[in-house]
Amino acid sequence: MKRAAIIVLDGLGIGPAPDTAAYGDAGSDTLGNVARAVGGLRLPNLERLGLGRCRAIPGLAPGPGDPALARGVSVAPGDPGLAPGVSGAPGPGDPGDPGLAPGVSPTAAYGVALPKSQGKDSTTGHWEICGIILDRPFRTYPNGFAQELLDEFARRTGRGVIGNRAASGTAIIAELGEEHQRTGKWIVYTSADSVFQVAAHEDTVPLAELYRACEVARELLVGEHMVSRVIARPFGGRPGAYQRTAYRRDFSIAPVGVTVLDRLADAGIPRVGIGKVDDLFAGRNITSEHTPTNRHAYGLVERALASVETGFIFVNVIEFDQTWGHRNDVEGFHHGLQELDAWIPRLRAGFREDDLVIITADHGNDPTTPSTDHSREAVPVLALGPRVRPAPLGERASFADMGATVVEYFAVAPLAAGTSFLKEIWA
Repeated sequence: MKRAAIIVLDGLGIGPAPDTAAYGDAGSDTLGNVARAVGGLRLPNLERLGLGRCRAIPGLAPGPGDPALARGVSVAPGDPGLAPGVSGAPGPGDPGDPGLAPGVSPTAAYGVALPKSQGKDSTTGHWEICGIILDRPFRTYPNGFAQELLDEFARRTGRGVIGNRAASGTAIIAELGEEHQRTGKWIVYTSADSVFQVAAHEDTVPLAELYRACEVARELLVGEHMVSRVIARPFGGRPGAYQRTAYRRDFSIAPVGVTVLDRLADAGIPRVGIGKVDDLFAGRNITSEHTPTNRHAYGLVERALASVETGFIFVNVIEFDQTWGHRNDVEGFHHGLQELDAWIPRLRAGFREDDLVIITADHGNDPTTPSTDHSREAVPVLALGPRVRPAPLGERASFADMGATVVEYFAVAPLAAGTSFLKEIWA
């Protein structure tokens, strides 16, 4: 029985794309800069998969400058150019046991994918992974939204609006939270991405009312006012100590082309969503259980691998972006990487013989730069499973190569974009 999964580590970019500077993101390198900020990463399980071979990452073998990086070829364990202390397969001891052979022999296929669509938001990245290339970015609103739009939103929801500018979510809630609670008006704001965000205190506005208001906004934000996502941003707490809660919801526009999910649905292949993937595809051919934390998502992946007999598991892991990237929290980001690394053996323990799992990202969100927004970056590609050969995938021209690989794996009709790498890795 065939099973495949794509696990999207939201915001976990791996360095510049050819057009990173054109997006105002020169210097962004999410994984590399976090590694440098903490004095090098110690992630033995991800290292074994080959993360350090995707691109040079301080602390992960092979180290920066190793000629294998430029050649895009495997290096045998024991190569003197590799960092010592880790073996490709665990020996009779912990990963750092000095008795293990030096160097790393990767256990997954490894490489990077470059963004081809215009834009750098989650919807764009996930759509591209699933086969849709956008030739123009979603519209952004650096100066806020048109007054006539906000007036209609207020009329249809029965509440006025405050804010209406590009802002950090935590900052604007801290600034306007008291006024919102006093007046009952919505806090509306945007960012460098194509988003219309509506914040409301859970004690002032019930969640159901907030979600209904976002549905109204989604109906309004089409045509000349179109945005990629309307986002419900509930928060709680008291003035001076407001905190966003775990009940965020995203309301995206429907995909503008055929996706992996559509192809699989047409073929009667089950799809299981984890995280906000249903929101990013407007619920088309995917339902999903939302996850407030990475740990929650990892637990649901384990549950799916234990229970799903056949089908596609599509996962968004949210905190690298939402919790740490947008808040420039380097320490939290580093802890999240360590938590991910510790989970990898549990992920692999759930594999069956024919499973194919791809770990990747949708964009960058570098917590070390002054910006708190997404960054235009390449993303890592790690393909693993009992039958996957640990081959170098090189630099893929589009995220869509991952979706193309999944549709070939399930033997369904190809997508309009992407080049499958299944034959390069499948034994």
